[in-house]
Amino acid sequence: MSAVARGTACAFLVGIVLWTSGAAAWATVTPGGGSGTNGTNSQVNGDQKNGELSATAGAVVYDLSKNGSGASTGAVTPTSTWTPPACYYAPKYSPDALEAYLTPIWAADSTGYEWDATQRDRYVNGKPYTDFNKDKAGKGYWWDSYVTPGREGDPGALDCTKPIFWVDTGDKPPADIPQAVTPEILSQLAYNQIRVPGTKVTLAPADKTKVNLPTWAWLNAAEFKPVSVTASVPALGISATTTATPHSLKIDPGTSDAVTYPASGVCEIKNGSIGEAYAKGKAGETPPCGVKYLHSSGTGSYPLKATITWNISWKGTGTPGGPLDDGTFGATQDVIVQEIQSVNR
Repeated sequence: MSAVARGTACAFLVGIVLWTSGAAAWATVTPGGGSGTNGTNSQVNGDQKNGELSATAGAVVYDLSKNGSGASTGAVTPTSTWTPPACYYAPKYSPDALEAYLTPIWAADSTGYEWDATQRDRYVNGKPYTDFNKDKAGKGYWWDSYVTPGREGDPGALDCTKPIFWVDTGDKPPADIPQAVTPEILSQLAYNQIRVPGTKVTLAPADKTKVNLPTWAWLNAAEFKPVSVTASVPALGISATTTATPHSLKIDPGTSDAVTYPASGVCEIKNGSIGEAYAKGKAGETPPCGVKYLHSSGTGSYPLKATITWNISWKGTGTPGGPLDDGTFGATQDVIVQEIQSVNR
């Protein structure tokens, strides 16, 4: 039986397991499970002031204090087909905690005699472990699979099928387990937690614009600064920080009957600003970022979409890191375009 299937079948027996090894205490939830107050992120609040530090269901801890916040924030979408891992392996049990997890399963006889006997041999009878490695208590951890919060229904969540395995403190996990947590894996998990500000642009004219009138567009530069998330496994002393930095704004007018400024529709960030705020006296100038509609929107409006591209990079314990896939986040707003009224005398 796979680690994921075992977790699903036995969730009613396990629930949330709390275990302590040395000075560190961890909240552990079976793969695919989750608890807490942060919706699909399946997070539970850490014991930190202002709730700035929160822990996922398991050994990975996220520092969200420098992440984007507010009602309009959202997750970035990678610009390629790459996605963060749907599952990974990390420390989960002490020897006593593993015994407390497996013994009720065997006692219930719900997984069949053959599987139970194989498991007893593996973890109790010396093939290869003896008595749950209790003689190594405090000298290592039992590792098991986790499902990345929000990815529970992803087919990739079923890829982590290795049985629970032991890793001595200071040793690397087995080389044949590519999903074992490392700083690079942590950087990808942190990517999954990045939240960036909404992208509703300020327009001038603000409420309604006119046909053939250049409309200036810009974003509040104060809101568009780098954001970052740090993911760590304190039990292993490793961490990684993933940072998203705003790079450019793409404007889609919502109709082919329009001209964008610049012609590509991509407004590069200059001096920390995206676009330029309109000011009196600039009516005759071409906006560095904006749009000109060539036809009226009639009785309706055009759905202008503004999308920010974020450059994303990481650094971690013992490594300078490097770039990750760029991410995008956008929003649509309605723009009313009216004909210019002429006066007949």
